Amino acid sequence: MAFNPPSWCLADLCVPDIQEYLKEKDLVMIPIGSIEQHGLHLPLITDAAQGLEIARRAAAKARVLYTPVLWFGYSPHHLGRVGEGTGTITLRALTLMNVLYDIVRSLIHSGFKKFVIVNNQGSNMKVLDPILRKLHYDTGAFICCSKLYGERYMGLIKDVMENPPNETPGWHSSELETAQILAYDERLVRMERAVNEITHPPAWLPKGFKKSDGAPDVQFQGFEYFVFPMEHRDFSDTGTIGNPLRATKEKGEKTYELYSDHLAAAVKEFEKIEVQLKVQEFTDRAL
Repeated sequence: MAFNPPSWCLADLCVPDIQEYLKEKDLVMIPIGSIEQHGLHLPLITDAAQGLEIARRAAAKARVLYTPVLWFGYSPHHLGRVGEGTGTITLRALTLMNVLYDIVRSLIHSGFKKFVIVNNQGSNMKVLDPILRKLHYDTGAFICCSKLYGERYMGLIKDVMENPPNETPGWHSSELETAQILAYDERLVRMERAVNEITHPPAWLPKGFKKSDGAPDVQFQGFEYFVFPMEHRDFSDTGTIGNPLRATKEKGEKTYELYSDHLAAAVKEFEKIEVQLKVQEFTDRAL
């Protein structure tokens, strides 16, 4: 492909650049994250920075465009107590759905047909399915979502992380996130504030219930059949879930490369898909 832009970020390009790209390709990635508290040692930008970095690297490898990151996500449980000053900014579920819908419909109007949502915040997944389906049903566009982060599934990065399962390497502000922000911009990480914190069940639950990580599931009699709308502070006093103390910049680089390699390989396969749009014009674009 002769197209050789100064950047693979759509917002960095001029109109003729995008027109030239669309002669060859019709796929674009949309990274999303959140602006939410990440314990005492990581910046609020953590999720958004991870999504952006993975998309940026994958875009260069696959030679496809990506949009600027959608900074804000679905984070109501991270607001904290009134007046606590966490700085968290959350979008309501319908707001996030509508913002993503408008972004994709605008890009379909321009000529894009395939969309990869590069999500890096677990709670966003709670609200993404209906809007991904609506976009596909309304327009016929190809749309999917990647979940290139840890939490309960180490997957590609299991050999990079050193924390044992009880130290939840992939959870909030633990080994993985700390390593990736060290690789993103180590000036933003305050390791002198980092703590090793294991989750506990909310104080309002009776004895006998257990909480092992940041998932909404709570264990009772050895089984996880119950889900509660909990606040993050209900089970984590500092906001950290796990042990960030083994994190290194080198681990962050390795995980970014593993994730972006995987995403780039998938994107190259998605490019082979033929898409016939049912609707292209974004007529309902004013109100």
